[in-house]
Parts: sequence; C-alpha cells; structure tokens
Amino acid sequence: MGLKPSQVAALERLYRRKVPPDELITPELAARMVDITRDIRRRVGILVNRHGSVEYVIIGDERGLFIPDLSEYPLGRRLLRGLRYIHTNLRGGSFTEDDLTDLALLRFDLMAVIQVYDDDRRLAIQTASLNPSDDSAHPYRVEAAESLAAHRMDFGAFISNLERSLEKAVATESREVAAGTERAILISVTKQPREEAEDSMDELRELARTAGVAVLDIAIQRPRQFNPRYLMGEGKMREVVIRALQLGATLLIFDQELSPAQVRSISALTELKVIDRSQLILDIFARRATSLDGKVQVELAQLKYILPRLTGRGVQMSRLMGGIGGRGPGETKLEIDRRRIRDRIAKLERELEELSRGRQQRRQKRVRAGLPIVSIVGYTNAGKSTLLNALTKSDVFTENLLFATLDTSTRRLRFPREREVIITDTVGFIRSLPASLLGAFKATLEELQDADLLLHLVDCANPRIEEQIEQVGKILEELKLGDKPRLVVFNKGDLVPELKRKAPLAFMKIRQLARRHGAITISATDRSSLEPLLLEMERRFWPQEAGQDAPPELS
Repeated sequence: MGLKPSQVAALERLYRRKVPPDELITPELAARMVDITRDIRRRVGILVNRHGSVEYVIIGDERGLFIPDLSEYPLGRRLLRGLRYIHTNLRGGSFTEDDLTDLALLRFDLMAVIQVYDDDRRLAIQTASLNPSDDSAHPYRVEAAESLAAHRMDFGAFISNLERSLEKAVATESREVAAGTERAILISVTKQPREEAEDSMDELRELARTAGVAVLDIAIQRPRQFNPRYLMGEGKMREVVIRALQLGATLLIFDQELSPAQVRSISALTELKVIDRSQLILDIFARRATSLDGKVQVELAQLKYILPRLTGRGVQMSRLMGGIGGRGPGETKLEIDRRRIRDRIAKLERELEELSRGRQQRRQKRVRAGLPIVSIVGYTNAGKSTLLNALTKSDVFTENLLFATLDTSTRRLRFPREREVIITDTVGFIRSLPASLLGAFKATLEELQDADLLLHLVDCANPRIEEQIEQVGKILEELKLGDKPRLVVFNKGDLVPELKRKAPLAFMKIRQLARRHGAITISATDRSSLEPLLLEMERRFWPQEAGQDAPPELS
C-alpha cells in the first residue's frame, strides 16, 4: 500500500473503536479518521455494524474506495445490510455518483462523508440514506452538509424508523404476496417489436405463476446492440437491480437465455438470484415430473444446462458422487464437480436408452395390434389432458397452469362396432423451448413417430392464437413430424360467444383461422361438443363405413 508502519498501526487501531448505539460516529473516531487522511493523503473509510464495532477499514486511492466482499453480512430477505459506511473526502468533496449507487445497490444502513479541508481545521459531515418513497426520482435521500461538531443524530431511532418505512413500502407493493414466496422482477432485452416483446413477457409471467413466483415488476429494454456482459446496458442493469431491492424482490428472471459469462457478471453485481427463461422452465419441469421417464429426462436436461455455467462458487455436487476414492489427486473442487456432472449425465443417458427400449417394445405391441394411434399435441395449457379425460373418462391431472402434466398418458377410445383407437397426450410446447429440454424429451416424443393422426389442439380464446399455431408447427418440423396427418382442433369454444360480444375483431380472426386450417371447434369441458371431432376421426380411419353408424359414444 506504500504506507509507513506507524500509519498501518494507526489504521489497525481504528478496529478497537466502539460506537454507542445512539450515535452515528463518535467525535474521537471521526478525529482519528481525519488525522490519518491528512497524514497519508488518501481517503479512509470504515464499515460499522449495528453493535457499533468497526468491521472493515478501507483505504482509498485516486479512483475511489473499493468496498470489500460483504458475504458475512448478506441481505437475504432483509431490506438493509446492517452496516453503516463512513468515509473521508479530501478537499471537502461531497458524495460521488459511485457512492450513491453503492448505497442503493448494497443497501447500507446509512452513508456518511466527512469533508476534510486542507486550508484549516474546518470539518463537515453529510449523510445519505435509502428513500422509502417510490415517488422520488432517486432511490436515496441526501441531506445537506453541516458542521461535524454540531451534527446530532439518534442513530438507533433513525434505523428503526427507516426499516419500518421500507417494510411498509414493500408491503404496499406486494400486499397480495404470501409469506415465503419468491418475488421476481421480469426482464426482457430484445430487438423484437414492442408488441411481440410484451406478448413474450405475458407468457413469462404465466411461467412464473406456474412456478409459484410472484411478479412484482417488469422491465423491457430494446437496445441498439446487446451488452456482452449484462445483456442490457450496465446503467440500466443497475437501475433494475435497485428497483428490485426497493420492492423486496429475491429473484431476477430474464426472458432471453443468458450465457454463463452473463450470469456470472450479473450475479457479481447483485446478491439476488439470477435465472433465465430456460432455467425457469426446467424448474417447472422438475416440479411436475412424476414418472421415472420424466424425472430422468428433467434431471438430464438440468445437468446439461448447469455444466457450462458451473463456476465453483457455492456449488455442492456431493450428492451425485462421494466416498473414498471418489476424487482424483490434484483436482480442484470445480474440476471434481464437473467430472461428477459428466459421469451423472452419462449414467442418465444410459438409463434413458433403456427406458426408450421399453417404450419401443410397448409401441411395437400397439402397432402389431393394428389399432390406429392418435396423439394430442399443442401449446402448453391448450387443454390436452382435459380433452383426453373427456374422450376416455380418465382422470389425468389437469390444472390451469403451464406444463401441468409432463408425462405421456395413453388411453383407449372405443367407437361403435367394437372399434378402438389408442390416444396419447404429450408434453405441451412453448416458444423458445430450451434446446436441452427438446433433446431430452425427444425420447418421450418418440410416441408421435408412430401416430397415425396428430390432433393439434389450439386454445382459440388465447390472443396469441396465430403465433401459437405457428410455434407448434415449427417444433413439429424440428421433430421431423411435419408430414404427419394433422387435424386442427380449436378448444375452449364455449368462450367464443363472449369473445364475439366483447371483441368482434378477435372473433373474426378466429373464424378466418378456423377456415384456413379446416379446424373443428369444441369445448373439452363439454362432452356434448365432441361429437363432430369423433365423427371426423371415424371418417379418417374408416372412410368406407363413416356415417353408417350412430354417432360414437364417449367411453
């Protein structure tokens, strides 16, 4: 540092000082900091905890003061750090922009600058604190400077009042959020038109709801070029993080997939958890998978996602492998974690191959039986499981959530003259489906290869109906299923009359789309509306006999 031993000793003695609970800083401690500042001609800072102990002593340089790692004082769900930050400033300088940004980002109890003048013994102090009010242009409040000798503050009472005000502000913003619920800010950085970006964010909000996350706010930026470190501009990123801290958020969710380097950069900027759309979908899949197939595929997708993002900090992979002989000589923990993940991936891929062979045998039995196979495909939450239940009187789990069911369900549907078809329900599709997930679920989607007919179920009441139809078609092409016979079925037809009354243009759009795709309109919750669908299926499978029987019964 270029300091004399006596100067280092003087700095170390600052750690012995104690500040009473009702004082910001004692006159003696302030005087010692000023003397050291004048002696070494550099700024001096201290971080003091709520008990009045000096936790850190910081020496500045010409660029400023570098705040050390504060992991021993994590924010968690607290609104303040539990540390006050006081530093000196030569030539009577006030707070810099960096100072105030640090105050907002690091959530200090209070920040104070002792203004030191060269020409005489004049000393002034200026304080800044977080602003609980959302009406202000800044997330902080800066007080006017005053003489250090005349400064008076009951610090204990000040902190109590500030915390109450911050908690009240957060409670007002998230009064409907249950205790213990993750609270998130959704972020989109895209060059898409504003309307498309908002549509995608609406879907991200639904994904968050499905994952049990409360959405507090949304931020959309359409930059001229993407920032390689933060995706959005660094200044905008800091604004979003500060806004998240003001609202008491615990999570930042990006609509775009983040690179491993971007995750590390953003995580270094904030203690909030940072995930992207892919990771959110993976989390939902992990919650929803119930069969052995589903669990293996989800874990495989998660590990493939984690591997390139593994940095070693706080990662515990001991559950995957352990015991004597489990680690090689000279390996770092990061290398061990990566090797464990690769070994686990290889094991899961072998398991998946065995499960795939079992599915192949079952499919061959169905093919040998000569029964037509119908697979229901479509966008997530279009009502596929509800339709399967209505057609076959089953009780497959259904709920108004994205990806409510992940596992393939197979049932028999009986027609007149003792004729049957096998009908299967598959995992729902979604835009920007992570490549790792699509790859992992190809094993489950193998069921579609043997289908004689794909029932493409569409939520006709969804405002993004056209985009969803296109997205499903695109995924089917990726799975090399574009040539399969397909029957488009518009579900939730019971909502159309209300739509006709409230939004005539949207109603006309649905009618045009139905004509263009030759769609049949049904309501999966109304069994009587399914007759046209059953008649069309019968006509396709037994064209010579279609229309000769009474309408098929649902069985």
